[in-house]
Amino acid sequence: MNTLAERLIRTHSLTVPEYRALIEKRTDALAQTLADAAVKARKAIYGTTVFTRGLIEISNICKNDCLYCGIRRGNTHCDRYRLAPEEILACAAAGYELGFRTVVLQGGEDPFFTDGVLCDLIGQIKAMHPDVAVTLSLGERSRQSYQALFDAGADRYLLRHETANRAHYEALHPKEMSYDNRMRCLRDLKAIGYQVGCGFMVGSPGQTAQHLAEDLKFIETFRPAMVGIGPFIPQKDTPFANEPAGTAALTCYLLSILRLIDPTLLLPATTALGTVDPMGREKGILAGANVVMPNLSPVDVRKKYALYDNKICTGEESAQCRGCLQRRMEAIGYTLVIDRGDRKDK
Repeated sequence: MNTLAERLIRTHSLTVPEYRALIEKRTDALAQTLADAAVKARKAIYGTTVFTRGLIEISNICKNDCLYCGIRRGNTHCDRYRLAPEEILACAAAGYELGFRTVVLQGGEDPFFTDGVLCDLIGQIKAMHPDVAVTLSLGERSRQSYQALFDAGADRYLLRHETANRAHYEALHPKEMSYDNRMRCLRDLKAIGYQVGCGFMVGSPGQTAQHLAEDLKFIETFRPAMVGIGPFIPQKDTPFANEPAGTAALTCYLLSILRLIDPTLLLPATTALGTVDPMGREKGILAGANVVMPNLSPVDVRKKYALYDNKICTGEESAQCRGCLQRRMEAIGYTLVIDRGDRKDK
């Protein structure tokens, strides 16, 4: 076995140059070795359970102009929408009936969703379903805002760091967005007490093995509760419309490495992975992931939340999507569970 792989399995840590070498030396045999070790580490803590998160895409209105994103402010072809609070509550209630015990409110940085609006929504969801975890994925906000949402009952916050390399971050974002502010947000979220999720795109424009190595080291040292990674998929109305897409195989390889860095991580097999490869989510689970995130959004808005092209499951009802995933997980020996799916200690 590759000596770096052996050390990662044993110590859960490598240097940045070593992570880079592990990425550059990827082979099918090495990927299988890491996947086997990752599955063993995951099963020791989580068994064969797969946690579900019910995703509600509350708005595709965004004040930001990130160059890779289909709902970026500058995309005049985007068909904008915003769910009303009562629609969001109805989606959460429907998800509860289907067995979801985590709801994820995800959206662009839409100024409509002030602290007051969100705190009221969180409070109502918690009042209706006290055993549900509320996860937010609503971008960069002030520390005061994050604190207010946490005090209202939010449990988790997902904010992809996108890249741990400053120059690469600046190449993917407009000048008004700041690498330092993104990192400040993540530090604030963790200090407040959220279960924090970060992550990055695999194969994003300009990304190198060095960048990925820096991402892995950042995650090793930051110690988030959850890491979301998925292959970069171009969107036709962005400056990166013609960029090549990242590979599902590399994403699965990195999922295995992440599991070995921290066996307790909550690791989704993402929709993007399933979009690039029809068996992508299954391959992600078999590489060490343990979370899937079906869509609870109303069917008529799913195609409008077009972060990238050709997203899967945009025409399915919530029950269809969950039922399909359950069958697919069972086919590879795993079980979707009705559980909040909190991170467990070793």
